[in-house]
Amino acid sequence: MNSNLLEARRLRKWFPVHSGILGRARSHVRAVDDVSFCIRRGEVLGLVGESGCGKSTLARVLLQLMPATDGSVFFEGENITHIGRAQMRGLRKRMQIVFQDPYSSLNPRLTIGSTLREVLQVHEIVPRAEVGRRIAELLRMVGLNDFHARRYPHEFSSGQRQRIGIARALAVEPTFLVCDEPVSALDVSIQAQILNLLSDLREALDLTYLFISHDLSVVRHVSDRIAVMYLGRLVELGPIEAIMAEPLHPYTRALLASAPVADPDHVHVRPPLGTDVPSPVNIPDGCPFHTRCPEVFDDCRRVVPVFAEQREGHRVSCLKYNICWPDPSLSTVEHDD
Repeated sequence: MNSNLLEARRLRKWFPVHSGILGRARSHVRAVDDVSFCIRRGEVLGLVGESGCGKSTLARVLLQLMPATDGSVFFEGENITHIGRAQMRGLRKRMQIVFQDPYSSLNPRLTIGSTLREVLQVHEIVPRAEVGRRIAELLRMVGLNDFHARRYPHEFSSGQRQRIGIARALAVEPTFLVCDEPVSALDVSIQAQILNLLSDLREALDLTYLFISHDLSVVRHVSDRIAVMYLGRLVELGPIEAIMAEPLHPYTRALLASAPVADPDHVHVRPPLGTDVPSPVNIPDGCPFHTRCPEVFDDCRRVVPVFAEQREGHRVSCLKYNICWPDPSLSTVEHDD
């Protein structure tokens, strides 16, 4: 039996860059470029990388909030890449997202009760007579009280608004939840509360998460596996213990070394990274990371590394481990039969 809930196969999302009098596409921003991976049922996959590497774009393509340029997305074994709007509406009940800034996604003119009521009625989750009871249940589920349903978004703190965003996502009873940097804008003490809430909800409701963050300490706390993204591509993917103990890709090691350590005696040594992040409009030939890599050699400037398995369940895209050209006919998605 296939245990994968979601699979991305050679997924691409390119945005055209128009110029000239006629506004023709002269180049493209390769926000997501040939990405393949899976998310297993019941797990939390952490997705990390620097700002602008394509994490949020990848999440929106997975949820079909924006169309893919190429490649496929499979959810519960079904190819959802080109399905119609009516089918997609039914699928929305099973796939939801929690945004980084919940305030911007809440209607300031509606009370929280009205916001949740709209979700429940549009998707016909419960009979109309049960809507009030379900709203109260959702609020209690995320640590709020019944009377909060009568308040407006501006009357809540940032942590409370994030709880409301979680409640809205859970209103349609999903199986898959994308958490797009859900705690990055919160104080540390509030972050811990939200992370514990997400962990409790995962156990209680049997949820599967894609957890996006640039904070490795947060991802380490909540994830079963980690995927590392750089310039629209995955460069490493593996179990949390393996990547934290012995990362294979130089970029992953740099990310881990940049994370602060709560120890005044700790000597902080960061690997040197040359230059700034290249533009996604003009990605270097060969390995995309070679312009910054402290371990670069000649082949890195002309050969594209394969995203291949080096250890059990541990994949990496680096010529130190595989010196060969990628074969387009090969799939890099994990299948469990």
